[in-house]
Amino acid sequence: MYAITAANGQLGRLVIEFLLERIPAAQIVAVARSPQKAADLAALGVAVREGDYDRPDTMKSALDGATKVLLISSSEVGRRLPQHRAAIDAAKAVGAELLAYTSILHADTSPAKLAQEHRATELALIESGLPYVLLRNGWYNENFLMALPAVLAHGTLIGSAGNGRFSAASRRDFAEAAAAVLTAEGQAGKIYELAGDEAFTMSEIATEVSRQSGKPVAFQNLPEQAFKQALVSAGLPETLADVLADEDAIAAADTLFNDSRELSRLIGRPTTRFADTLATALAAKG
Repeated sequence: MYAITAANGQLGRLVIEFLLERIPAAQIVAVARSPQKAADLAALGVAVREGDYDRPDTMKSALDGATKVLLISSSEVGRRLPQHRAAIDAAKAVGAELLAYTSILHADTSPAKLAQEHRATELALIESGLPYVLLRNGWYNENFLMALPAVLAHGTLIGSAGNGRFSAASRRDFAEAAAAVLTAEGQAGKIYELAGDEAFTMSEIATEVSRQSGKPVAFQNLPEQAFKQALVSAGLPETLADVLADEDAIAAADTLFNDSRELSRLIGRPTTRFADTLATALAAKG
């Protein structure tokens, strides 16, 4: 049995989509905080169970019978470690044979604030004694499109990454890799640094947005604190804005660059180009 936590999230749903291409639906458990929102998955034959990182008792019952577990990292920055520990403890209690965790690129060496909880979770997983595999995901192409309407409206893409290179890929690429690892043998103890085949700078993103949209767009590099304030002004919680601005500033030193091509090898094809993700987003925008 394969259990996917945070199954209602964007990544979780994509992982299940790829698992359904590989294994019967009856072998998949979708663990969700709000099971009623996963009725469509239940209709496909996937077992849907309630599992809330903040309610450890639900995690144990949700993972009952699971031999392989994908722990998708919580989105609640600052609360991740205890939440992840609840899932790790539950997986150990039910006798899971493998736990895969979606970490962050270079989690063991990155100075970024965003890496701290991931690094602590990796350590907790190692100390648990559970067989594990670490999926250290790089940046998603989609991350650069969150502010696309504002970028197009103002003609400016802001950030603090300078000329740092991002080896990004689409969320679907990372989801397909997770499904591939879960369904493969001999994965215990492996650590994957997962990143896109293509690397680009923020200035190159601005150029591509301009080319495809037909509107002039330029990249404006800001000091970290100025970028943080811009994110807060855009409506992000201060804690989240702080770690994102910190990550961006640190990315100026190529901390989100990786040329191992482990991701494309896992999925058996080249990773999705940013230009293609952008084209899809612009087409959907109309």
